[in-house]
Amino acid sequence: MLFLNFLFPLLHLSHAASIISRSHSYPLNSHSYTLGPETDLIISNKVIAPDGFARSATLAGGTFPGPIISAKKGDKFAINVVNQLTDDSMLKSTSVHWHGIYQNRTNYADGVAFVTQCPITQNDSFLYSFDAQGQAGTFWYHSHYSTQQCDGLRGALIIYDSDDPLSYLYDIDDEATVITLADWYHTVAPALNHFVTVSANSTLINGFGRYAGGPTDTELAVINVECGKRYRLRIIALSCEPNFVFSIDGHNLTVIEADGHLTEPLLVDSLRIYAGQRHSVVLNATQPVDNYWIRAFPNTLYSTFDNRQNMAILRYQGAPVTEPTTNQTTSTMPLAENNLHALINPGPPGIPGYGNADINLMMIVNKTDGIYYTNGVTFENPSVPVLLQILSGAQEAADLLPKGTVYVVEPNKVVELTMINGEVRGPHPIHLHGHSFDVVQSTFNSPFNYVNPVRRDTSYIGLLNQQMVIRWVTDNSGPWLLHCHVDWHLEHGFAVVMAESPSDTRKHLNPLPKTQKNLCPTFESLSPSQVGGVNSYKEAENLAISLGQNITTALFPS
Repeated sequence: MLFLNFLFPLLHLSHAASIISRSHSYPLNSHSYTLGPETDLIISNKVIAPDGFARSATLAGGTFPGPIISAKKGDKFAINVVNQLTDDSMLKSTSVHWHGIYQNRTNYADGVAFVTQCPITQNDSFLYSFDAQGQAGTFWYHSHYSTQQCDGLRGALIIYDSDDPLSYLYDIDDEATVITLADWYHTVAPALNHFVTVSANSTLINGFGRYAGGPTDTELAVINVECGKRYRLRIIALSCEPNFVFSIDGHNLTVIEADGHLTEPLLVDSLRIYAGQRHSVVLNATQPVDNYWIRAFPNTLYSTFDNRQNMAILRYQGAPVTEPTTNQTTSTMPLAENNLHALINPGPPGIPGYGNADINLMMIVNKTDGIYYTNGVTFENPSVPVLLQILSGAQEAADLLPKGTVYVVEPNKVVELTMINGEVRGPHPIHLHGHSFDVVQSTFNSPFNYVNPVRRDTSYIGLLNQQMVIRWVTDNSGPWLLHCHVDWHLEHGFAVVMAESPSDTRKHLNPLPKTQKNLCPTFESLSPSQVGGVNSYKEAENLAISLGQNITTALFPS
């Protein structure tokens, strides 16, 4: 198996540049990289070095992470995604998903390549118009075309609520208190897609980090606070794979949000956050004026805090501009998902009790030779997006592609899904598009809760034979992807489509944008070189050889 933590001294690929000592990818405490809900979002390639290693990346707005898209509750969104990609080593088409936004009546704006649309080709654009319909909280956006987000197309999307019922708990909530946690790779994603196992080179906090064996003087992210003030920190796992244990030396945190839903305040001293998840926590800055380490420890092999990897700085006003000297203490109050409870309208839909929903589904996930199967079937991109199949008249699961991975469910029913991990590795973060759900049983053998479980859009199944149980209502007609949010697993088949009431989809949707109809013919006309990543398998072979890997076991067959 390949562990890319060790690839940096051996990398000699054409897309990689030399190692440099400074990175300026994401100015902290600056509002210059914030966009409103009606904006152009330029997708382009640029060489950046967020951890000191320079490489070409696929970026939104020219930065990593991309600019924060900031809105107020009730705002309408009109985001024109403009494709200016040029780097042949990476994918040159794109598609952007607005993670956590329900897209009720605008399924066509969900941004999932080959489920709701075809990708946006080079030198083209697509206007994503949608209404968040009363949603507020912490969300994010990312590419949903293959593993393109792992090359950099990821950013925060925040919807502020002026009537937040928990606002009495904090004094400050702005762009400077958004904290993004991301894995970063020194090799382009199309090449990494060919590996059976991938591991990140570094963790970036707000776009800054360090990697093993890299420069010791690259910048680290700084969060500035004033003693006596209370801060709402919005923590977002912009992750392609790992989960992170987040903590701040010497400080407890009060969790008040999970994935856009307020929770009963819960005091913790650390929290594990999975790919795609978001948590708001309140930090009470009452410690002595000093610098304190912020830690985001990934669940990847050989992770360490050596050379200040996986770290950022909390700096009190008046503290010297130096690195902290604080020590990590053993966590005694870690976050457990089953201890979170929805603040507003708690309680899952339907009749309490396991198996008492209108529709009871069970999905068992297995893996064979690196390919994932849900109930024995792997997900493969259909030749025609599922939404367009439905609008063309396909109504039954037997008629919808990809065969065996589209589940048709009736409208206005309570669904209870039990998902079981049937493979050795885990945990797997599971995200449902178009909905939030109540987690009536968290994984790791937690008890059932039909009274006041957490409500969110991304939970997780644990290790071998462990399960999670979730409930939601089918009140949003259209095809919605349900998938593992480890991008490498999604790329290798870990997904299904929940097709809600296909017969109602046409009348449920707002009129499709005229430009939607042009996306597929334009994309289908592309030559391999116009698609991008044409030498990816050869690059993967070269990398495996340079690392002494057995190509037969390290790579998928060409």
